[in-house]
Amino acid sequence: MLSEPCGSSFLLALPDDVFAIVSRSLSPRDLCNLSLCCRSLCALVASEKVWLTQCEMIGVVPHRDLIEWRKGVSSYVALCRFLICIHPLIGIWVHQNPELGNVVYVMPGFVSVVGCRIIPQELGPLGIEDGPILWAPVFEVLGNYDGSATFFLHGREKGNDYFYPGSVKPIERTCNVLLLEVEALQEENEGKLLHSKSLAHHSDNDLRKVSRSNIGISMSQRMLGPNEAKVPFGRLAFCDRRKLLSIATSQIRQKVPDSANGLLFPGLRDDEDNFQKDLASLLKRRSLLREMYKFGARQIDWKAIPELPSDPTQSELSQIRKSLDRPSGFTNSLNCDDDGHVQCAKRKTLRGYFKSSLKQFLGRSSSINVGNAISRNGSSSGGNKHAQLHEFLTSGDAIRLALHASTIKLSSYRAWPNMHDSQFALYKLPMRAPTADHEYAGLWGGTFGWPPGRPTEEKPGKALFFLLLSYEESQGQRHLIATKILEGTHYVLHPNGSAMFIANIDEPSPDPFPFDSDVDSIPVNLKHAFMGEGIANGYGFRYPGAKPGSLFAFQNGLLAFIWKETRAVLTLQRLDLQELLKKGEQVPALPPIANFSYLTRSYSNVFAGFANNSTCLSSPRTIRVGFP
Repeated sequence: MLSEPCGSSFLLALPDDVFAIVSRSLSPRDLCNLSLCCRSLCALVASEKVWLTQCEMIGVVPHRDLIEWRKGVSSYVALCRFLICIHPLIGIWVHQNPELGNVVYVMPGFVSVVGCRIIPQELGPLGIEDGPILWAPVFEVLGNYDGSATFFLHGREKGNDYFYPGSVKPIERTCNVLLLEVEALQEENEGKLLHSKSLAHHSDNDLRKVSRSNIGISMSQRMLGPNEAKVPFGRLAFCDRRKLLSIATSQIRQKVPDSANGLLFPGLRDDEDNFQKDLASLLKRRSLLREMYKFGARQIDWKAIPELPSDPTQSELSQIRKSLDRPSGFTNSLNCDDDGHVQCAKRKTLRGYFKSSLKQFLGRSSSINVGNAISRNGSSSGGNKHAQLHEFLTSGDAIRLALHASTIKLSSYRAWPNMHDSQFALYKLPMRAPTADHEYAGLWGGTFGWPPGRPTEEKPGKALFFLLLSYEESQGQRHLIATKILEGTHYVLHPNGSAMFIANIDEPSPDPFPFDSDVDSIPVNLKHAFMGEGIANGYGFRYPGAKPGSLFAFQNGLLAFIWKETRAVLTLQRLDLQELLKKGEQVPALPPIANFSYLTRSYSNVFAGFANNSTCLSSPRTIRVGFP
């Protein structure tokens, strides 16, 4: 009588389909450890069905999309590697400036994720569901054939669209801040760094040696190079970080060809033929981007950079120092006169702020003075909390743009993170899935007025608001807080991140709803009514007040908050941003650095020209936006 299989024999006796089901209880790390046990288990774990199951469990895209994504990578193992890498990036990222709202939604593309900025805008008679949402590309993280990742920043300069290729630093699973940085590479560790610390793929043939640049430091200081600690980009002073980012983007930019200036993600699957055409177009675009990344040196401005490294994401430090030694040239490279948005934002800032910014903008950083003494551990002897620029540059032979998704200690107030005003960063909003106790948690959007979405002759378009609804408990009472993250008015009314209303879920409202029917003349069916208070004028713009009101929830899923005194109505519906963007309209981006993180305080729409913003038009295909 044969003995019953046990241990590895039992697993090897299972059919592939059955083992794929069993593998749902295992993590990718468990499967990798299992493959190290013996050759037979290694062959079993290498099954495509097993890793397809792992890709499904990550939950970035559904099963049928995974089959299409498989065409762009070597195996489902490689695809799983990429999905694990980019999964923490999926979600809503914000910044405090401009006050109208700076919302970047990171969503799946095609073997990629795409960061899309929602433009503050007005809605027309088609409403949210059928009217096109305006958005602009911010960045892409593209999956390579082996599952590693490549970073492309988007930007627009002098009327042309550009890509700015870079690397992706290891992404932390609980990341809450997305940083745009410059990374220094050491000559002796360049190959190792590109393969192990970066997810960007480079073959050994692509890693050409770059001679160390003479940046004016003493021989004794050069001897410290191999042993001194690498200076993080975040330790540099703000003006130095801004200079490095500007110089790096000006040297690595690649003009977007017409064949790559199309879809960034497929449309909806309501028409399968068009969907397959989108996938074919995206597959060609992806191949073109990979070629641009590999042979990007041919696309860089040779007049500005006489000598280039083979890697298009890198710039030689000798060229960096020449740029830093020419303040006027650097100023010209950052001059935004060619882009009306930034110039307009500067005109609206305070005079004193403009003067101080201009001085900082034009003045050479004191950290370039290489005569400062450096201690043996690589820190400044002057006691400055910021690292010196030459310390950062001497830690490598070349620099490149990098995307850094990190986890930092971040406090928040009413679900809005308290942000650093000098970081080129985006901050992740904590999203809570609706539950039985937190029924209304999540992202909502809407306009003022009832019935919802109906225009008037005096105002054909209505300002679109995005609100993040979250729950807090205070003194035994549950409160529903609606935090404003986007406001589509011409000029901001309320601070970004302020609470548009707060409702007490445990206190029913006795006030009746003042309307009998909705936009389709269907009688309203009220589900709940809660007491609350809505935002109002207070002690200046930064410190708004509150007035009493009521929140009404309807059976059809709509919410409406009514201010008791003014009878103003804010009507909301739950949003699916991914679906809205697939039906939306793409508009040009800002210059690269401002496109990633707009740091200048502004109270108007710097992302689009309202005069030509035609979302209030009846046709979704006649969008015209006032960009240069």
